[in-house]
Amino acid sequence: MSGLLGVSRTIDALTERIGKIAAWAILVAVLVSAVNAIIRKVFGTSSNAWLELQWYLFGAVFMLCASWTLRDNEHIRIDILSARYSRRPRNFVEMFGHLLFLLPFVLVMTLLSWPFFWRSYGSGEVSTNAGGLLIWPAKGLILLGFALLLLQWLSEVIKRVAVIRGEIEDAHDVGGHQAAAEAEAARLLAIADAEKLAQSGTVKIPE
Repeated sequence: MSGLLGVSRTIDALTERIGKIAAWAILVAVLVSAVNAIIRKVFGTSSNAWLELQWYLFGAVFMLCASWTLRDNEHIRIDILSARYSRRPRNFVEMFGHLLFLLPFVLVMTLLSWPFFWRSYGSGEVSTNAGGLLIWPAKGLILLGFALLLLQWLSEVIKRVAVIRGEIEDAHDVGGHQAAAEAEAARLLAIADAEKLAQSGTVKIPE
C-alpha cells in the first residue's frame, strides 16, 4: 500500500502544480479582455482572435483546475445524507460515488475526447469566425482536463482505501460541507460578539 500511496502523492503534486499554473490564465484573460475593450473603444476595431483567446483561457482554467479542485475536496456537493453519517459509512459512500459515478463519467469523456481532439489536430481545424484561432488546442484542453481528472480519481481511490484500512488520516474528515459551514458560522458569530465587547474595551478582537 505504501507504493500506491507514493503514486497518489505524485499525482496530487502534479495536479496541484498544473492547477496553480493554469490559474494564472484568469489574470491573462482579464488583461486580454481589458486590452481588447480599450482597442475597440479607442481605435474602433477588434478581432475575433481576441474573443476566442478569452474563451480558450477560461476553458484552460475550468479543465486544468478540475483535478486540483477534486484533490482539495472543493467540488460542490449536497451533503444531505453523508453529513449525518459517522466516519466509516461516509468513507464507503465516498468510495461508492467515486466508483459508480465519477469513474464511468470521466472514463467515457476521456475516451471520447481523444478522437474529438485527434481529428481536429489532423485536419488543422480553424475557427469558422473571421480571423479566428486554431480549434485543436481548445479540444486538446478537454482531453487533457479529463485525463488529469482520471488520474486524480485514481489518487482519491487509493487514499480512500488507505483511510478505510486505517493507514492514513482522512485529510477532509470535517463531517461534510454542512458541518464545515456550521463551524464557519459559529466562528463569524464569535467574532461579531467579540467586536461588540471590544467596543466597551473589555476584550481584544480575535484575528
